Amino acid sequence: MKTFTDLTEKQLSRTERYSGPLYQVYSDDVLLPNGHTSVREVIEHVDGVAVLPLDENNNVLTVTQYRYVFGKPLLEIPAGKLDPGEDPYTGGLRELREETGAVPGVYESLGRIIPAPGCYSEILHLYLARDLKMETQDLDPDEFLNVERIPFDEMVRRCMEGEVEDAKTVAAVLKAKILLGL
Repeated sequence: MKTFTDLTEKQLSRTERYSGPLYQVYSDDVLLPNGHTSVREVIEHVDGVAVLPLDENNNVLTVTQYRYVFGKPLLEIPAGKLDPGEDPYTGGLRELREETGAVPGVYESLGRIIPAPGCYSEILHLYLARDLKMETQDLDPDEFLNVERIPFDEMVRRCMEGEVEDAKTVAAVLKAKILLGL
């Protein structure tokens, strides 16, 4: 089995293919560790945040929203993109309240994940929210979603059986299961 001492790929050139409000797409020519060249398609996307809210009965507040790219509604935990310069901790609190109306008394980090490292630069920051106080939901004008409470054990089962396909939701649920010992 071959082992490389340096796995770094060095950018030789970059061509912008698309620029929009959420992401930019580039085509990079790179120098590989073996001296050959290749092309890497890169999507630079703003970072995001996702929150696993657990109520006093260990129900997860989930959101179901239509995901155009997949042509169907997906069950997810509350999440969204971070505003420019926004701290992930603060962004998670904002998204949780906007999407569900929940404000946590206990709020802790579950770490971060890289959802698609092959071409996508986004980092998702994950949080666990408990001791929830319900206030008013404040959806964006273009945001349509349904909030549902699902028992935590049921969410774990759905994640393990592939019923929940959203990566951030699966990661947060399984991290919380280990962290909380539920």
